[in-house]
Amino acid sequence: MAPHNDIVLFHYTYSPYARRVTWYLALRGIDYAQCLQPPTLPRQDLDALGVKYRRIPVMSIGRDIYCDTRLILEKLEARFPDGALGATHPNQKAIEKLLEKWCIDGGVFNRASQLIPPETPLLNDPKFKKDREDLSGRSWDKKNITEMRPEAISHIRDAFDFLETGLLADNREWILSTEKPSLADIEAIWPFHWLVGMKGALPPSFISSKQFPKVFAWIDRFSKTTASTKASAPKPITLKGADAVEFVIHAEFSEPEGEVAEDPLGLKKGQDVEVWPVDSGFKNHDRGVLSALDSKEVVIVTRTKSGGKELRIHHPRTNFRIRAAGGKTESKL
Repeated sequence: MAPHNDIVLFHYTYSPYARRVTWYLALRGIDYAQCLQPPTLPRQDLDALGVKYRRIPVMSIGRDIYCDTRLILEKLEARFPDGALGATHPNQKAIEKLLEKWCIDGGVFNRASQLIPPETPLLNDPKFKKDREDLSGRSWDKKNITEMRPEAISHIRDAFDFLETGLLADNREWILSTEKPSLADIEAIWPFHWLVGMKGALPPSFISSKQFPKVFAWIDRFSKTTASTKASAPKPITLKGADAVEFVIHAEFSEPEGEVAEDPLGLKKGQDVEVWPVDSGFKNHDRGVLSALDSKEVVIVTRTKSGGKELRIHHPRTNFRIRAAGGKTESKL
């Protein structure tokens, strides 16, 4: 069965980043297919598509491949404008964008990841430990995790306090005082929701519903709302890897080909380039022909390993680096 809306989401179920997208799709009632991936490399399905980017999730719409949840959510907002969850007023758009940057670039999730309890079984798995060290560029040794924990608790407690005494202080149900969760709620809630659901992550003497009742009530409200919408939303089709790859290979492009705008990097359309993230997963570079470039997005054309079919890989500009293939000069964006 072909996936509805030509969407295939490559993810694994307990990825906190993937939840940003699955929540969004459920809240919007958007039909899609999913292809479940292992939590560690290798990921043979994405490799067959020629995608080197190693973070999860990855979303395909036809033969366009989208990397990074910020770009994925932006594309879904644009592709399905009726009932979009994004803010429309400039002031609210600014809050939404600041919350995105706070959680992703501002250190909230990085500190949250340092609160994974040292006794978590996955941390006894050498393969998982090595994979996450390659992903993050830091040690996942239990001793190191234990030593970082007090500082991480302090930072996360401050983040809870920001929400408790700031955005949620007036007892509003949702961040932008909307009738239902908006994109701003998704941008703000995901690291906190992840931590609250992780047994042993948060020490109750410092972070609990006692100290932060408004934040915990917001998280509980969001959990109940997303559970209810998932129950009534179209159930995603689950594709086996080979079927997902086959579908993408034989699909059409979902977007017209873009142009390369004048840019400080001085790159030209048709030039061979490499693209990779600089904050994590920086060992894995996608390489292809530059197809489109503007201030927010870079698109390269590559070929699938399976079938040699042309596809386009889209990356955001924020915290991604682009370099002429074989060049010696790197420019951080």
